[in-house]
Amino acid sequence: MLKVKKAYQACEEVIQLHSRTFHKAFSLLPDEKRQAVWAIYAFCRTVDDLVDEGVQPEKDIARFKGEFEQFLAGNYDREHFMWTALADVFNRYPMNQQAFHDMIRGQEMDLTVSRYETMEELLDYCYHVASTVGLMLLPVLAPEKTERLRDDAIYLGLAMQITNILRDVGEDLGRDRIYLPAECMKRYGLTEEMLKAETVNPSFILVWEHLAKEAEELYKKALQSIDEYPVYSRTPVKGALYLYRAILSAIRRNHYQVFGKKHSISLKEKKQILAQL
Repeated sequence: MLKVKKAYQACEEVIQLHSRTFHKAFSLLPDEKRQAVWAIYAFCRTVDDLVDEGVQPEKDIARFKGEFEQFLAGNYDREHFMWTALADVFNRYPMNQQAFHDMIRGQEMDLTVSRYETMEELLDYCYHVASTVGLMLLPVLAPEKTERLRDDAIYLGLAMQITNILRDVGEDLGRDRIYLPAECMKRYGLTEEMLKAETVNPSFILVWEHLAKEAEELYKKALQSIDEYPVYSRTPVKGALYLYRAILSAIRRNHYQVFGKKHSISLKEKKQILAQL
């Protein structure tokens, strides 16, 4: 049987590889809670990769759903680091099972939907793939205040996912996915042909800024209850928010060039942001 400590270490390697921003922010947590975050992230990353990187994503996601149901029943591969670590998390904290189910549903949406007509449709998708992460984390980060913080955790997830979308326009085009709402594109005169030409023109900037302002308003809403978090998790959550929000500024500084380049915050910038918390 894989020991829990080694399982958590493997989960941390996953987050270090895929999200240095989250790793930097949540490294500020106490050991036990930090490890729980690594395990939850590993779950989310695993199901995301099944859709984006899998050879047979429909079959893979169906198999994973079955494995998760078995996990909830106490039956899981005890040699698999993610399930082993996650089992320890579920034993320690009153986890929100529905959030995990909703996350899987969100990844399934990427198998059948590649365009979004309205902002409401996009926000529903963002809830499923990102706000669910906040709901998974709340029992770890603020076990006494999960209901009080629920709405603002959802807002933070929405803001972060919109930020992802604005950062990954070019990468998503490579998968024939356009998350910019069609009604918004039409409003500012941006066509799919323009997007596929990978040209940063005035129409693209207007659409990009429209969504960026939505994200920035959601970040503001998420900050409303930041003082409700326990002291040990307040700074990590605030840090994750500030680090992620800074991606929007980085893209602006680089003249909205999100085609062929994935923007991130430098280590120096991260340290400066976290030092101000």
